[in-house]
Amino acid sequence: MNTATITDVQSAHTEALQAAHTAAQEFVNKHFGGRDGGACGFASVEVYGVRSNSKLGKALQAAGFSKSYTGALTLRNRWYMGQSVDAADAGAQAYKTTFKQLTGLDKVYAASRLD
Repeated sequence: MNTATITDVQSAHTEALQAAHTAAQEFVNKHFGGRDGGACGFASVEVYGVRSNSKLGKALQAAGFSKSYTGALTLRNRWYMGQSVDAADAGAQAYKTTFKQLTGLDKVYAASRLD
């Protein structure tokens, strides 16, 4: 069910981005002593079931999401500037959880892959 409004999306994005940054940094501090480490890779958050030309889709795109070949609107990693796929994924999971909770969107997923 899509219950998010345009203002909800922007404020939820800001809060979720902060949660993602915090989670990624905590992961790095705990597992790598504050330095980048582990396998290299990428992480993202994907929202399914929202048309990109709808008001909600346009609000997501204004927040930084882009259309993906999978049919989702995707936000690529903006929360961790290192190469660790594990840290980036920890951030993506935190973003997903926070964003889902604040917007009421039900098809929000975190994704990651090795480089």
